[in-house]
Amino acid sequence: MQLIPFRKKKAEQSDENLLADFIENRDMDSLGELYGRYMHLVYGVCLKYFKDRERSKDAFIQLFEKLVVEIDKHEIRNFKSWLFVVTRNHCLMELRKSKQGKIVVLGDENELVGFMENEVELHPIDKEPDERNEDALKDCIERLKKEQKDCIRSFYFENKSYREICSELNMEEKKVKSFIQNGKRNLKICLESKK
Repeated sequence: MQLIPFRKKKAEQSDENLLADFIENRDMDSLGELYGRYMHLVYGVCLKYFKDRERSKDAFIQLFEKLVVEIDKHEIRNFKSWLFVVTRNHCLMELRKSKQGKIVVLGDENELVGFMENEVELHPIDKEPDERNEDALKDCIERLKKEQKDCIRSFYFENKSYREICSELNMEEKKVKSFIQNGKRNLKICLESKK
């Protein structure tokens, strides 16, 4: 029973805190939680390159093992973006090894580039405070519907978990996630209109 609060605490920590905990204490639970947040993206990138489920699953496991070694060698400012680059490079190296110098065509190049760019591009609200326009962001948040505004503020500015937001706003988790997702989309539209 004591494991549940421990895991819950990990789930509520930011990427930066989990990364720091792993680097300082070699806490594998922190790295596992961090990797788990983006495993769908890692698997998706692998599948895009390999076009084979089994090979993608193998790469997914290899990449986790690789992180244990690689993290200490880099100064990581944004874990998600860094993980994407590591995943892409791993896939390319594996393809080169298996084809031994042959040129590999990975489907429609424009589609693949679009996929990669979309995964790496950060939403303005996910960027570091000094990289985003705080005034424009605050203005756009004020324009959101009440539920979206409340969920965005709780999640991004008060660092509350989905469960805490559900309890506080008396909503289902599915609704909270939906309000955050739609709120982020509306924020992006609003911010782009201010450029």
